[in-house]
Amino acid sequence: MWLLDKFLKQGIRNGRLTVTSHDGKQFEYGTGDAEPIRIRLTDKRAAHHIARYPQLGAGEAFMWGWLVVEPPHDIRDLLLFVTANTKSQGDAAIQAQGTLRKVGDRLLAMADSVNPRGKAAKNAAHTYNLTRRLYELFLDEDRQYTMAYYRSDPETTSLEQAQLDKKAHLAAKMHIEPGMKVLDIGCGWGGFALYLHRHYGCEVLGVALAEDQIAFCRERAKAEGVADKVRFELMDYRDVTGEFDRISSVGLLEHVGTPHYPQFYAHTARLLKPDGVMISHCCGRAGPPGRTDAFTRKYIFPGGYIPALSELVSESEKAGWQVMDVEAMRFHYSHTLEEWYNRTVMHRDEIVGLYDEQFYRMWLFYLAGAEQAFRNGSLVNWQLIYVKDRTAIPMTREWIEEESARLRAGDVAPQWHLDPALREAAE
Repeated sequence: MWLLDKFLKQGIRNGRLTVTSHDGKQFEYGTGDAEPIRIRLTDKRAAHHIARYPQLGAGEAFMWGWLVVEPPHDIRDLLLFVTANTKSQGDAAIQAQGTLRKVGDRLLAMADSVNPRGKAAKNAAHTYNLTRRLYELFLDEDRQYTMAYYRSDPETTSLEQAQLDKKAHLAAKMHIEPGMKVLDIGCGWGGFALYLHRHYGCEVLGVALAEDQIAFCRERAKAEGVADKVRFELMDYRDVTGEFDRISSVGLLEHVGTPHYPQFYAHTARLLKPDGVMISHCCGRAGPPGRTDAFTRKYIFPGGYIPALSELVSESEKAGWQVMDVEAMRFHYSHTLEEWYNRTVMHRDEIVGLYDEQFYRMWLFYLAGAEQAFRNGSLVNWQLIYVKDRTAIPMTREWIEEESARLRAGDVAPQWHLDPALREAAE
């Protein structure tokens, strides 16, 4: 317990935390009059496991039941509390501790970022071929598994509205003309590809590596009667051929792996017409390059890495791309993740039934940990507009807001069909 005790004494300054060790001893941290967050360590191995690498150790201890957060607080409260106290130290406070562990973690992260075709497909299956029902339980109606865009108060804006506004913001930046041919790399569950066709009548090819995602996309396109115009293929983007007017990459670069950035930018440059536009939306670091934490690599996004802006710009330039617009989307993802967390908690019993209690706790830790990184850490979302010819987009940015407003005016956000308010109204 001494190592964890040392970490908490150094880190906790504001608010109060009470830790009860496996043998019943109680430790107090912080100051103030607020009701403390209380946690129990149920296994003698828990304290050391957490202290040697808080990002990984705390997650596994929570998953395994070694760390229990006492009501009325939960794991989200704990993670936001600790990282709000340690954010002045940056990620170093919760990363691997000790020289050997730091070196080992760095080497493992580098090896994990190598994603040849076979490994990339395996990683995608690990992440996205989970039960369809799981994603239905916590995502919005359109199953957007990327940041929502909160144009107004997150407290009063539904996730469905914010995700619809995100699609309008992205589509506006693509500067699409009716009938264009679009490639959507990493198309998810098909919502953005279908949105582009609906608003512009364009022909869209969506590609992804998860079989169930592509099957679901095809079902949606068939149901909407547009399967001849919006096609979805189970395909690595590196195998796409042809020529496109526009390319969208939303939540894809996090899965590419830094060793493959040159290949990504070179191949997309070959696919895009000389006067084309590519939009990229991805999670990003507001500081220098880093590495993905071991919990995320091990349990959620194997092979994943969140890039710094410097990595994206420098590698794209080598392939002949010109970056014409950069937007740092701050805090939007923290609000998105908060809503995903709340919807997950709302469906605890069903998720435990689909998987088990350990999976449910793993999912909670993932969502809460990601939220703190965007709220108290240094993560943002990058949106970059790439061109090969500077005449491909208007000279000033007004077109983005004007087109976004036009798109928003033409849509009404759906209601989440699992909203308890709808159930109560029906009853």
